[in-house]
Amino acid sequence: MKMDNLVHLKSLVNPKNLLNKHSNSGFTLPEMLIVVLLVGILATLAIPNWLAFVDTRRLNTAQDEVYYAMRQAQRQATKDKLTWQASFREQDGIVQWAVHPATVNPSSANWNNLNSNVRLDAETTLQISNGVRQIKFNYTGNIVSLPRSITISSKYGGKAKRCVYISTILGAMRMAKEHTTTNDEGDYCY
Repeated sequence: MKMDNLVHLKSLVNPKNLLNKHSNSGFTLPEMLIVVLLVGILATLAIPNWLAFVDTRRLNTAQDEVYYAMRQAQRQATKDKLTWQASFREQDGIVQWAVHPATVNPSSANWNNLNSNVRLDAETTLQISNGVRQIKFNYTGNIVSLPRSITISSKYGGKAKRCVYISTILGAMRMAKEHTTTNDEGDYCY
């Protein structure tokens, strides 16, 4: 039995390859360098697009939250027959929002955070009081005063902006994104 195993083992191992130091199997150093170079070039091209995509998704999610906060304030105002407001502020570099009756001091409201990578943009036109931007809805769901838009953008720059507009004094709302040209007020997000 030992002899059979030995013969079988000898047929699996080619003694010429064991003694030959110059085997043809595997990749050469120049081939590996070319592959690494190609992977690096592809990564260099793909990473900025990926980061822009991620920033846009963050902005879209934050825009949805802002829109729903404003809608919630409007619904609560009509439901309770009271004036409610949606409040927005930047606290420690993070944009926060709260929905509460207008009679409640915003500092004692329940604040929620938006994504930490978004900021309030300079195009935001909501009224500001004690560092808190606010939009109020009366008991019929109409806005109490103008101006009436909030714009958010990425902390890391880029042209992407998202905004929520209250289009009419009746409280009709819409979401928008940046344009290449400005509107009559000089805003890119309209």
